[in-house]
Amino acid sequence: MQSALQARSKLPDVGTTIFTVIGQLAAEHNALNLSQGAPNFAPDEALVDGVTKAMRAGHNQYAPMAGIGALRAVLSAKVETLYGVHYDPSTEVTVIASASEGLYSTISALVHPGDEVIYFEPSFDSYAPIVRLQGAKPIAIKLSSQDFRVNWDEVSAAITPKTRMIIVNSPHNPTATIFSDADIERLKAVTRNTDIVILSDEVYEHVVFDGAKHHSMARHRELAERSVIVSSFGKSYHVTGWRVGYCLAPAALMDEIRKVHQFMVFSADTPMQYAFVEALANPQSYLGLSEFYQHKRDLLTRELRDSPFELLPSEGSFFMLARFRSFSDEKDSDFVLRLIRDAKVATIPLSAFYTDGTDGGLIRLSFSKDDDTLIEGARRLRSI
Repeated sequence: MQSALQARSKLPDVGTTIFTVIGQLAAEHNALNLSQGAPNFAPDEALVDGVTKAMRAGHNQYAPMAGIGALRAVLSAKVETLYGVHYDPSTEVTVIASASEGLYSTISALVHPGDEVIYFEPSFDSYAPIVRLQGAKPIAIKLSSQDFRVNWDEVSAAITPKTRMIIVNSPHNPTATIFSDADIERLKAVTRNTDIVILSDEVYEHVVFDGAKHHSMARHRELAERSVIVSSFGKSYHVTGWRVGYCLAPAALMDEIRKVHQFMVFSADTPMQYAFVEALANPQSYLGLSEFYQHKRDLLTRELRDSPFELLPSEGSFFMLARFRSFSDEKDSDFVLRLIRDAKVATIPLSAFYTDGTDGGLIRLSFSKDDDTLIEGARRLRSI
């Protein structure tokens, strides 16, 4: 349909996300999908039954804006047990319609035109566009190209009087690294005696490997007092399509976030919230995730042991990076297309996670798949 109106884009350089593009190509070529961080296996039947039970009990209308009280209470108790800090369920815990909505509501509420927001690349692709939509400036600091660690001296040098927020993500998507004790101490140091807000994307908080500790901002009181924490039920319970998460923040920050949340979606899906109350009553439902996904990480690693790829360590999340420069000098985007066409397996080029398209000859693999898919995907990758 022709229109006489001229669209004026707020994001003229942003197109369809790489995840959509790769997903479509994978479907066209009947390729195994090791690209998306979405499980291809079913969630716990009891969780699905819990949603059905909630629907049949009549919980089909709007939930309270901040989330049902029982879910906020059990989340507060969970966080206090794990990290030793109490969030008031009435003023400091909000159930959100996906972690993505939590990120948007937080940045929209707390970042103003002219502000600067520091984040780390490679990064989840929504951070910078959300910042730009507020009339603010995203400041990308690249992680080390070898081990993907933060250079905190660069962070310190990048902080200006305009710096409003630092976005952190641990376990990290896409590099599968986690924050260390030293990272936490440096983060404290660079934000101390400032008005900088920390936005902590912790959707993989329960997927940390080899006995390592997850450094939630909630674990460190000095950071908790200036942090907004966003997490996801979808990642923890294998239901990414349900689009429910939660947000933690001091009351003064949460009050502003809720102002945006209420006009974006008002409330998250009601029956799912009731089901998550029951699920959280069993701590093993999330505490067992590290062991569950470590098995899958180790399986994929073993299956690719004799492949031409160099696998980088995966400390947490659903992902691992694989370097292919030892046998191909193709651009990573071209290499990914060849994998889809020739090997019938879909991955993600790491350059898609950089605003400038930095290409280090790396692809991201997701192991949030059933074992048969991982074994077959590795077999196809070995054939390259």
